[in-house]
Amino acid sequence: MLKQRRIVADQVAASLFEAEIAIDAALAKAAALAGIMPSLRTEAGISALIGQGAVERASEAFAALATARRAICETHLELSIAQKQMGLGAVAFGDPKPPQQMSEGEAPLLRSIRRAS
Repeated sequence: MLKQRRIVADQVAASLFEAEIAIDAALAKAAALAGIMPSLRTEAGISALIGQGAVERASEAFAALATARRAICETHLELSIAQKQMGLGAVAFGDPKPPQQMSEGEAPLLRSIRRAS
C-alpha cells in the first residue's frame, strides 16, 4: 500500500512541477510582452494613444498569471500537507539538491509563504 501511495505521489509531484514551470514561463513571457510594447512605441515615435488597449490587455494577462502562480504555490503547500497525511512526510520529491543558503531577504517563495501562514 505504501508503494502505491509513493507511485501516486510521484505522479502528482511531476505534474505539479510541470505546472509550476509552465506558469513561470508564461508569466515571464507576458511580462516581456507588456514591457516591450511601450518601449517599441516610443522608439517608433508612435502616439501613446495607439495600442493602449493592447498594453492594458497584456497587463491584465500578466496579473491573471500572477494570480495563477499564487494558486499553484498554494496547491504545492496543500499537497505538502496531503503528503504527510499519506505517511510520506519523510519522502522528498523533485530536485534532490538542497537549496543554496540564502539571506533572510532572499528566502525562497514557499518558505516565505509558509511563514506567513
